[in-house]
Amino acid sequence: MFLPTLLIVLYFLLSHIGLFLLFKKAGIEGWKALVPFYGTYVAIKQIQRPLWWMIIYYIPFLGFIVWVGIIVELLKQFKILDFWQHALAVIFTPFYLTYVGLSAEHQYAGPEFVKSYQKSKIREWADAISFAVIAATLIRAIYLEAFTIPTSSMEKSLMVGDFLFVSKLSYGSRIPNTPIFFPFAHHTMWFTEGVKSYSELIKLPYARLPKMQNVKRNESVVFNFPAGDTVVIQHQNRTYYQMVRDNGRAMLWKQFDVVDRPVDKRENYIKRCVALPGDVIKIKDADLYVNNELAFRPEGIQFSYLVQTNGQGFNQKALLDKDITEMSRTNMENVYEVNLTDANLEYIKSLPQVKRVEKASKSLGFYDDGRYTNNPIFPNTDTTSWTEDNFGPLEIPYKGQTVNLTLENLPIYDRIIRVYEGNTLEVKGNEIYINGEVTNKYSIQMDYYWMMGDNRHNSQDSRFWGFVPEDHIVGKAVFIWLSLDPNKSWFGKIRWNRLFSLIHDDSEAYQERKEIN
Repeated sequence: MFLPTLLIVLYFLLSHIGLFLLFKKAGIEGWKALVPFYGTYVAIKQIQRPLWWMIIYYIPFLGFIVWVGIIVELLKQFKILDFWQHALAVIFTPFYLTYVGLSAEHQYAGPEFVKSYQKSKIREWADAISFAVIAATLIRAIYLEAFTIPTSSMEKSLMVGDFLFVSKLSYGSRIPNTPIFFPFAHHTMWFTEGVKSYSELIKLPYARLPKMQNVKRNESVVFNFPAGDTVVIQHQNRTYYQMVRDNGRAMLWKQFDVVDRPVDKRENYIKRCVALPGDVIKIKDADLYVNNELAFRPEGIQFSYLVQTNGQGFNQKALLDKDITEMSRTNMENVYEVNLTDANLEYIKSLPQVKRVEKASKSLGFYDDGRYTNNPIFPNTDTTSWTEDNFGPLEIPYKGQTVNLTLENLPIYDRIIRVYEGNTLEVKGNEIYINGEVTNKYSIQMDYYWMMGDNRHNSQDSRFWGFVPEDHIVGKAVFIWLSLDPNKSWFGKIRWNRLFSLIHDDSEAYQERKEIN
């Protein structure tokens, strides 16, 4: 279950074992390499760098540059001077250090040997930064990538201000569709609105490295936004397709800058995978059912409630202490809309000023803030009466499935056929044409998934834009390394109980409970 996390731990353990072996070869007591902080201090002294490197080492990103510098300079003392040897060492650190430590070929030559081959300071720094950039880019593309939770769609499972590591190895690292790009920029250059950070001069087909596991139900998954293939630069917080439904295509293209983005350059989202290829989902009165069984409910799941008071307000500090962060007044007198977990629901009910609490109904599928004027619920047609809280049943498509097409169900498969799988699709009269041929069937080419947020009434998810194709899957969220509360200040911002915590999907425990019951 925690194989990606185990691999991360092994990575660092083996790296320090490699340092242990290098230290011994250099005549330094090996145990020093295994002591946190002290081992870094000894390594920095050994490569004869200033001690302020110790401070930089523990700053994100800059610390990685220091780490690269330590590795490269240590290897030079073993007569390893080639650029590509250094690059391999940085990318495959634990294995390369261990190899050098055990190899009879590479003997310790010391700092004096390095000085005899000393490059200029500018060249030294240029090499170090180059190694860091190359290594970090490859690690980010293949192994791990850091993400931040910017919105509350996954509260309270994942919270605004959580800093995550996402394992790309888990589901098989995806080969970039656009391999020419500026390092550490996703789709847009830093501090710009619409300047691309990548080139489409070379475009590669979808491919993945071998995976460690399949996507499982209830896992927190990072993926590229399916509806993000076309973007209005001036309104990137809204989907292009909803803006077309609201305003018309001609107006958008006339007044705004519209761009297309390849799969790997679309916005990154994180949601819970609630249904797999072949599953049938249904939502009834806000409860999710998968294959006719009530689905797993995460401990931190939230819904919106209408809370009526006697006119007295709420103690905001007390609410924040309970992690109740989403509350707004409604048009009704003394009525608030509040997003609550089951535990916080009981707390709200217990307050003396609260007269009545009832679950908010999203019966129309509309928002009150003017974001939508047309039905936003997938498949975005008037042919269904589906809403956020009452939806389906709907089968999740799977690779190799042959679906029967009708004019009524075509909107469900439209984006699959045209956008995700790259076919032409036309309707002429009562006939459906795919790639110029009349047909009433289509064979699905990829697996698809259904993603939903744990903050069920404040989440843009598959209920609004449909299926997530397998080629959009980025990785599995495995580890929270930092968590900052945006509603607090100074040292109060740190959520100490969330630091260095694993992200549990609880899917296996849930299945075990089902089997017992």
